[in-house]
Amino acid sequence: MAPRPSKMTSYESFALWRSDQSPANQELIIELSALVEQVAPYLTTSVKWGQGCWLNDGTPAVFIHAEPDHVQLGFYYGATLDDRRGLLEGKGKYVRHVKVRAREPLDHEAVSVLIAQATTPRH
Repeated sequence: MAPRPSKMTSYESFALWRSDQSPANQELIIELSALVEQVAPYLTTSVKWGQGCWLNDGTPAVFIHAEPDHVQLGFYYGATLDDRRGLLEGKGKYVRHVKVRAREPLDHEAVSVLIAQATTPRH
């Protein structure tokens, strides 16, 4: 008999989602949240598909996916971003992410550029 698929946990807010993550990941999420809010203060937080995310006028733009040993700062249209420092990972048609680990320094400048690109309205 095949295992039953697990049900995705639902959260009423970004803050509740964050509080349900490991202590190490909570620290990373706080650091990344501050960076996103600094670069794009007009975004709103939400939880979509079990991940913390930021919406640009209701449209998902940036997300955080938590793994046991790192988080991914992701961009829903990351494949279109100009990643001059080669930080983005992923091979999906659209989505790309930056892996962030507690013991590795984060290139705030390069990540800020990616966030700015990802949150600029598309015309």
